[in-house]
Amino acid sequence: MAESPIATPFRRLGPGSPASPVLLSVPHAGRAYSESLLQFARIPRARLETLEDRLVDRLVWRAVENGNAALVADVPRAEIDLNRDERELDPGMIVPRPDPATILDSPRMRGGLGLVPARMAGAGAIWRDRIPAPEISRRIETIHRPYHQALADELAALHHRFGIAILLDCHSMPPRIGRDQAEIVLGDRHGTSIALELVAAAEGAVREAGFSVARNAPYAGGHITALHGRPREGIHALQLEVDRSLYLGPDLRSPGPGFDRIAKLIAAIVIALEGQAFAPAHGLAAE
Repeated sequence: MAESPIATPFRRLGPGSPASPVLLSVPHAGRAYSESLLQFARIPRARLETLEDRLVDRLVWRAVENGNAALVADVPRAEIDLNRDERELDPGMIVPRPDPATILDSPRMRGGLGLVPARMAGAGAIWRDRIPAPEISRRIETIHRPYHQALADELAALHHRFGIAILLDCHSMPPRIGRDQAEIVLGDRHGTSIALELVAAAEGAVREAGFSVARNAPYAGGHITALHGRPREGIHALQLEVDRSLYLGPDLRSPGPGFDRIAKLIAAIVIALEGQAFAPAHGLAAE
């Protein structure tokens, strides 16, 4: 299986010199499905699209208009998941089968949602056949590593300029059923990826906007927050999960009446993070 790579697997949005130390990432909203990828799939494109964090890339526009930078993936999650470790691969879907020592076992991988999704609930196997190892290597070397290098470079530049850098990793989650289910989930890897004061500021912005919020349950943050969040070095990372029914229509594919309300929420969270970063009482930003 040989892919025809798109010209740019991800885009940088926003000014060259951001006005804020907050960087946004959108790793799961890519919709650039190549013909070869679709032909290799045993399920239709509409089913592959359910892997996406549908239209989250279009929710960050207000934050970008306010002067923040964002890195947005165009490559779909079905091709490669940027929120997984590059070793988080199902060995049974690769030919030849890789050395077990090179594989990072995880519940997500075993559940079919590793670096390259292998199975979906209700659909079974995604691909018609096993994927050649050189194709997996191509995706890692031309998509996964460059995206994470770009994130690291942007965060380093923000830290150099502002004395602090904050990554807001933006995702959406399936509609949550029940009044006791939070509409927004913030993930800080159980207190390890970002200063607690910053998480509290983000939670305050969510509540002020009229939404219920939970921390780390059921989403504590993935590979992106784990890799890039180093609060002791002044580089923080927070995962944001938004209930899709808040901004999509009943089909969960097209924008719904709450679309701009969520765009405003994301911008408000960014403003709250920035404000807390420079709050004199806490001194999170380096002098």
